[in-house]
Amino acid sequence: MALFLTLLVAGIALIVIGAGVDGTLYLSSAGVLLLIADLLYLAARSLWRSPRRPAR
Repeated sequence: MALFLTLLVAGIALIVIGAGVDGTLYLSSAGVLLLIADLLYLAARSLWRSPRRPAR
């Protein structure tokens, strides 16, 4: 969970810095890609941890 939060904060910080500073569009795009990767990580982790027990 700490990795998820760290990636989330880093992605948001890159987007804010990229939007605020003129000529650093690559930081915004890197932040968006980092947020997408973070959401994919969260989805994969929730799928790996789901219990696969038969229904009663």
